[in-house]
Amino acid sequence: MLDCIIVGGGPAGLNAALVLGRARRKILLFDDNRPRNAVTQESHGFITRDGATPAEFRQLAHQDIQKYSSVEFRTERIATAAKHADFLEITTSSGAVYHTKKLLLATGLKEVLPGIPGIEEYYGRSIFSCPYCDGWELRDQPLAIISEDEDHALHLTRVLWNWSRQLLVCTNGKAALSPEFKHVLRSRNIAYSEHPITHLIGRSGRLERIRFSNQEEASLTGGFIKPDWFQSSELGRSLGCAMNPSGGLLTDEFGRTSVAGVYAAGDTSVISPSQVIIAAGEGSRAAIGINTDLAHEEF
Repeated sequence: MLDCIIVGGGPAGLNAALVLGRARRKILLFDDNRPRNAVTQESHGFITRDGATPAEFRQLAHQDIQKYSSVEFRTERIATAAKHADFLEITTSSGAVYHTKKLLLATGLKEVLPGIPGIEEYYGRSIFSCPYCDGWELRDQPLAIISEDEDHALHLTRVLWNWSRQLLVCTNGKAALSPEFKHVLRSRNIAYSEHPITHLIGRSGRLERIRFSNQEEASLTGGFIKPDWFQSSELGRSLGCAMNPSGGLLTDEFGRTSVAGVYAAGDTSVISPSQVIIAAGEGSRAAIGINTDLAHEEF
């Protein structure tokens, strides 16, 4: 019987494994090695690791955790999870079955990019979703704000204004901007287009121009978008975990879900803001909750 199985080897799962390993808990961490941030060139905003690549971050994390022999890794996907009275039963895609006292879901999110031809080539290189992760690198450059939602477009415009005054708001033909929003943009000399985007033009993932359906073009070197996010795993729902309004698993301050013995951390529970340092902190907090609950039950 394991103390805890962790599903997901991103920052949340890895930091939870570190804390639980140091607490002398017997842990199995499952990871299928398909991280959402694989397209990211560098990670930012994590003190002592600013600018590290996701691969470097994972390598260093594994080195830290390997000092604790009670933690083991498996490169395999979890197929099902079932709740029993005193334990959880986990079945892998290969049919292996494990029993554990606690289960931590740190499976993260998947994202759907706006329906713009070729956007995948630029995402993670010159088009991003988080200004706090990549705004500094694009400071003072001509940038597109691509959002099909006016409220988000206004929020992103306000935030990016401190990084660059050369902004172009694009709704990709999906929304008509209100007269009030247009007035705000004009008062700050911010351009906008409500036409669909037909082409992204550039080289090696570096944006140079955007072409619209009316054949107009804008010269830009980068931009920010609003992807749609959804849970990358259905394990939480299959176990009956309640969801929060943003689409993550509902948890308390120590990662406990509505199902006893099941915990969640990182983007699985806190969808926004999505940052490495926040996910790692959530993993640490959930690990403390898991160890505390185990200690109370054993004492």
